[in-house]
Amino acid sequence: MNSILTYIILAPLVGALVALLIPRNYRFVIRSIALLATFSSMAFAMKMFFFDFVTGSIGREQLTQKIPWIPSLGINYHVGVDGINVGLILMGAIVAFAAVCVSRDIKTYEKEFYILLLVMAGGILGAFASLDLFFFYFFHELALVPTFIMIGVWGRGENKNYATFQITLYLSVGALLALIGLIALYLQLPVDTRTFNIVELTKHFKAQPMALAAQQLIFPLLLFGFGILVSLWPFHTWAPLGYASAPTATAMLHAGVLKKFGLYGLIRIALPLMPEGAKSWLHILAVLCLGNIIYCGFVAMRQRDLNMLIGNSSVAHMGFCFLGIASLTLIGITGAVTVMIAHGLLAALTFALSGYLYRQKATLDMDKMGGLLRQIPFVGTALVMAMMAGCGLPGFANFPGEALVLFGAWKAYPLVTALAIWGALVIGAVYMLRAIRSILHGPVANEASPVVDPISLWRKMPYALLLGFLILFGFFPRLLTDKIRPSAQSIVEMATGQLKVTKVEAVPAPKPQPKAVKAQ
Repeated sequence: MNSILTYIILAPLVGALVALLIPRNYRFVIRSIALLATFSSMAFAMKMFFFDFVTGSIGREQLTQKIPWIPSLGINYHVGVDGINVGLILMGAIVAFAAVCVSRDIKTYEKEFYILLLVMAGGILGAFASLDLFFFYFFHELALVPTFIMIGVWGRGENKNYATFQITLYLSVGALLALIGLIALYLQLPVDTRTFNIVELTKHFKAQPMALAAQQLIFPLLLFGFGILVSLWPFHTWAPLGYASAPTATAMLHAGVLKKFGLYGLIRIALPLMPEGAKSWLHILAVLCLGNIIYCGFVAMRQRDLNMLIGNSSVAHMGFCFLGIASLTLIGITGAVTVMIAHGLLAALTFALSGYLYRQKATLDMDKMGGLLRQIPFVGTALVMAMMAGCGLPGFANFPGEALVLFGAWKAYPLVTALAIWGALVIGAVYMLRAIRSILHGPVANEASPVVDPISLWRKMPYALLLGFLILFGFFPRLLTDKIRPSAQSIVEMATGQLKVTKVEAVPAPKPQPKAVKAQ
């Protein structure tokens, strides 16, 4: 029986194949296929998250499906979910549907754009669902390649060619380092038991820990390979310019979803399989994450282009995910996964809103905006709420995630955590509130070019959908944390070498029997 995960992955990929067969002059049909494919994937993902997934199943994959592909090499199509990836798959499906909804401004090579967008969405969802190392990496590359093409062909701005070259170079190097690390991990198994099955790998190295020398070699390869893919400071410079130059839908999918692949790889593979290697590098990761939070925050404060501000803010938020991973605590890991999901929704929402403003104003220079809240109250209100969510305001999903990370990291890294708090509360608030003031308040910058809100509920729907889930998980964070916690606990126990000890009640000692008195 097919797992619902297979339908979630296949829906956009089948949609891309169908769109390939449609003549390019049937533009409405091609767009309708893309909408139907991503909506179907989102509907399946919601069913999986809210109804099919059993909360509290400790360390066990659910909704699994395994189809042998190359048995001689141990490669199988193997998908499944636990608390770590169930929310990521839901978030990815929601963002994919919203990205297609806001892509109506694409007028050139429309057929090719939607095909690449659907392939990108299918690859992202497949990477998160895969329990096989081969398909885990293959699906990521399937999503990554369209990113380069879409920025180069449909990107905007004078620097789009340079941005395409830079993002291709950085992400190719990161993916190559990660690939070397994954192959080295595979080779650590005995020849007769080698497999790409992540579940079997985890069981094997739990019973027979990897050699310390191998851990010390492989863990940094995965750390910096996955780290580059996530925009770990100082390997982050590709991200802001790449997102500023990318089409709106591409920025939404990459910044919101695909970037989380590296974080997911660290949590799913690197931490539990190489705990001793992790202990040598996590304190370095904790220091580097300050570069994301503080340095990129200061850079964001200097930006006058809205997309560059959002791009640097996105990189800054990744610092909290790295800090949660570095804490190696149950609270910290749970918070890191929560931030991953919350930031995916927030990044998609902010880039969608900036794309709408660009279509209306033909610029994202904040000095040329002003007073837009009076002209576009719906988009303006959504932008205010998105900026407030970026500040970590309670009521949005970012707040519980960042709070958990900070609580989890305080004991291990008090100074780093204090600086991270300052970066979030002060630096983040400054650039977000200044952006609100520049764009939405004050006198109208250019009366000759009026802007209008989306004209129908259908066109408002993608923004409301992303904002609605941010608020839902903000008010009810246990929808996420109760699912994440059992799987995070298993990972932390493996990474720290802790074993669950069964509490055994003491058996009372037998009372001494009185000695028998011999009859005289």
